[in-house]
Amino acid sequence: SSISKMPKAVVCTAIGPYATSLAVQEWNGTVADNDDDNDVRIGSGEARVRVLAAGLAFPDVLIVEGKHIQKKEAPFVPSSELCGVITELGEGVEGFKVGDTVFGTTNSGALCEETIIYPETCYLLPKGVDPHVAAGFELNYGTTYHGLVDVAHLKKGETLLVLGASGGVGMSAIDLGKALGCTVIACASTAEKLECCRKAGADVLINYVMDGDGNFKQALKDADVY
Repeated sequence: SSISKMPKAVVCTAIGPYATSLAVQEWNGTVADNDDDNDVRIGSGEARVRVLAAGLAFPDVLIVEGKHIQKKEAPFVPSSELCGVITELGEGVEGFKVGDTVFGTTNSGALCEETIIYPETCYLLPKGVDPHVAAGFELNYGTTYHGLVDVAHLKKGETLLVLGASGGVGMSAIDLGKALGCTVIACASTAEKLECCRKAGADVLINYVMDGDGNFKQALKDADVY
């Protein structure tokens, strides 16, 4: 397999507060800075992508700070979602070609100029879709679809209550709920967050803090949730 010049990345250099644990460094996939081996090789069944956009979420912060159930040892490159252009294919990769723009997940870290993916965890980017949107699609919408469709079997005409609705999974739940023909009740803690939920299509907005005189259970009753 061929060799690429070592790219730059945002590297978690030590587990701890994200504000002090991250640094921009050269990265060869295992070691940062001035390691003697600057080769970045891809293996069979892998592909190299030039990263256009990376998805970031609260779990990424928790992993850097060592507070997530998924533990990593520093150094590593955070973020597991991306959209990028394939620049090289390893042996045995089918269904993709160099130059294809793809989005999906990576175990190698997405906050890097280039990274390695397994093509079976990625999808071709449809024409007209913004790479910045696609980079945050897989984990948010994949989680929501599995929960609402595969598990809950949400159907047209039902009511969907979304807690923490202004986050990535919450916003995708609003979107998916409306697409399935449901009435969506979105809950969040500030007027600014609820405005985002309204723009996303929520039918009813509930402020955890203010509505129901601060009694969330009463606010749900007022919204005819139960």
